[in-house]
Amino acid sequence: MNDRQLKPCPSSPNCVSTQTQQKDKKMDPIPFELDHQEVKKVIKDVVKSLPRTELRSESTHYLHYTFKSKIFGFIDDVEFLIDGAQKLIHFRSASRTGYSDLGVNKKRMTELSNAIQHAMKSRSLPQ
Repeated sequence: MNDRQLKPCPSSPNCVSTQTQQKDKKMDPIPFELDHQEVKKVIKDVVKSLPRTELRSESTHYLHYTFKSKIFGFIDDVEFLIDGAQKLIHFRSASRTGYSDLGVNKKRMTELSNAIQHAMKSRSLPQ
């Protein structure tokens, strides 16, 4: 990861990303209107509410988590890159081992994306 680009997805089908050019792995980034720090807090709160997650590294615009599967203990890496200039949250989710993930990464990121968008909307509503 650098300041604006997440690591590319491998050729195996066990990865999704908002920044890939591989059509079968491409997902839409999450738009936002909140301030950068609030967006980061929303992501952290949403992910923290999920089981078997661990924050591995963090910088001003970047969060890296690991997700551990319940049964076999497989580790997946989930990264978020907050692009304040374009007001988009980019993400990447990839399995560390194996070839196929049976759609787990895409399902996870669809659910996380929806939860993050919902949490941001509720924070932007007038109290």
